[in-house]
Amino acid sequence: MKTRLWQLALGALLVSHSAHAQEWLRVHRGYDGETWTIPLSVNQFSQFDFSDEEDFLRGHTRLKDGTEMVIPFSMNNLEGISFANDLTDEEKGHDKYRVFALYITTEGEENLVEKEVWLNCHFSLDGKGEYSDYSGTGRIRGRGNSTWEWYDKKPYKIKLDSKSKLLGLEKAKNWNLLANYRDVTDMMNVVAFETARYMGLPFTNHSRFVEVFLNGEYIGVYQLTEKIEIGTNRVNIAEEGGLLMSFDQDDGPDLNPGAGDNFKSKVFGLPMCVKEPEDLTEEQIDSIREEFAEVEKCIKAHDYAKLDELVDIPSFISILQLHEYLYNVEIDAPRSLYIFRDKGGKYTFGPVWDYDAGFDFDWTNMETNHTFFSNYRELIYGTDPLNATGANYDISKFFREMFGNKTFVAQYKEAWANKSEQMYSYPWETVQKYVEGLNKGAYRRDQSQWPMAYTYRGWYNTTTYTPAQEVAKMSAWLQNRKAYLDGVIAAYPIGNDEVIEVIDPADLQVVKTIQMTKNCDYRSGYTQQGNIAIAKTDVETALGGAPTELVPLNADGSEGTNTAAKTYGAWFDANGDTGAWGVGHVYIESDNLYSWSYGCHPSNCWYGETHTVTMQYRRGAKAVNVVVTFQVN
Repeated sequence: MKTRLWQLALGALLVSHSAHAQEWLRVHRGYDGETWTIPLSVNQFSQFDFSDEEDFLRGHTRLKDGTEMVIPFSMNNLEGISFANDLTDEEKGHDKYRVFALYITTEGEENLVEKEVWLNCHFSLDGKGEYSDYSGTGRIRGRGNSTWEWYDKKPYKIKLDSKSKLLGLEKAKNWNLLANYRDVTDMMNVVAFETARYMGLPFTNHSRFVEVFLNGEYIGVYQLTEKIEIGTNRVNIAEEGGLLMSFDQDDGPDLNPGAGDNFKSKVFGLPMCVKEPEDLTEEQIDSIREEFAEVEKCIKAHDYAKLDELVDIPSFISILQLHEYLYNVEIDAPRSLYIFRDKGGKYTFGPVWDYDAGFDFDWTNMETNHTFFSNYRELIYGTDPLNATGANYDISKFFREMFGNKTFVAQYKEAWANKSEQMYSYPWETVQKYVEGLNKGAYRRDQSQWPMAYTYRGWYNTTTYTPAQEVAKMSAWLQNRKAYLDGVIAAYPIGNDEVIEVIDPADLQVVKTIQMTKNCDYRSGYTQQGNIAIAKTDVETALGGAPTELVPLNADGSEGTNTAAKTYGAWFDANGDTGAWGVGHVYIESDNLYSWSYGCHPSNCWYGETHTVTMQYRRGAKAVNVVVTFQVN
């Protein structure tokens, strides 16, 4: 009887609609004691009917390929159906701080379990009178690396079939839904975006918060934001001749071999991924690598004047300051650090991305740990960035070498001093407005859906800390952090005006090669205490004095990057190239120039393997290689 009444009511509404030609059909459903509205663009639907069992109202629409898709609405929580026209822009509130509602229905209500597989779907976005509603078809898939692999609340990429404005954000097809699972405040990326905007970093993303229903089920609060890509409403540079890259270990050649869009930078061995243009040839990738090497050489030489010709230095300074201020230690890998160049323009850092590993995140058990804001005195670059004095991380010298230049350091200090006063207050004003919106039920529903316990420095605590408590911690941490950095940055060593001679690693004069063979026990892995002793007199005789550098080399002789835990050394992969621990087979590491420890990865190495790796001592234009062959027994 209830379904029959709904059928009669729907029939009457359809007749009314045909007479008045309203633009939107609104399905009203109940959840958590509230009524939620699902707006559907009438001209996208061929018909509405009921399932054979009469337990679902069904909307029939068409996908981009012309096939029909059915969107079911359960009769169990259906509270009403209405028609309406869209409000004019003048009638809308434009309150971006409200929490909106997004309804996603996959074709056949298929489960979203694959990160690389796109599923057809329909999106319905309730603008709640603040912005235009949205209704349309597209595709959805998973996104992220650690967030996808380790956490139950998954982030997603969405691709609309046609470019559209969403909640006042400019037209585009590609959007991201950030889960912010380990960030109870949901504000870490907001702070990063708003601080970056205040600092003048270009093309900074925007934020809208939505509560998402996937195939009728509530899945929590998500941050809707733009995809970083070249486009008029995104990174607005020339599509022909423009370049968008990221420094990213996950997308680099170590962890994503064979992708065809990545390389290790020539001078510092950084993992680089060319995001756009796409489908480049190997020759084009090599050309980009060579061009970027000119930037690296300027940095290695501390050559401010030449670097200024190639790089937008204010953006370089801002991105370094933002990482230190928010303690985003993923610059150590590095990960999610973007850089672009317009046709004929300079390399410019930005847009900023992915800051939920900042704010003094406790990495001791990163799969289950959600501890932040414990210590505001830890430093990424240290009190002397050039030499990493007091630094918690040995980040690439690409990000530190310019601190040897007097002009750069003076500009860095001035930039911080000019922005310091509102570094906290500017973004925090926005944070408070978003938090006010989330406090009206969204935080509670999200925490109910995704409850979390916290581990504090090894002491297990089953208390679920509320968003309000974590927001208060964030506020205190940011204020203390800013005040602390005021003193740290003002006291940085001033550097000098000396330009250092830089010799291409391929042109270094190798005056002697020391070869040796060592055995590794794959069962002991990196717990063993193998030792390599280097004759100091051999090295200094060959170089004509004490070495000034000790660096790992890649298999092609180019300079690698130190991925080991100590001052010197690296993890080397199966090919003899330096790489991340995850792909490493053998390692060399030491805090001593002439006495090294070594070992092999217990999961990656196996009996019978042989690896040959190279470390190089340098002094000016001279070098001596130490070539070590490891037999894994």
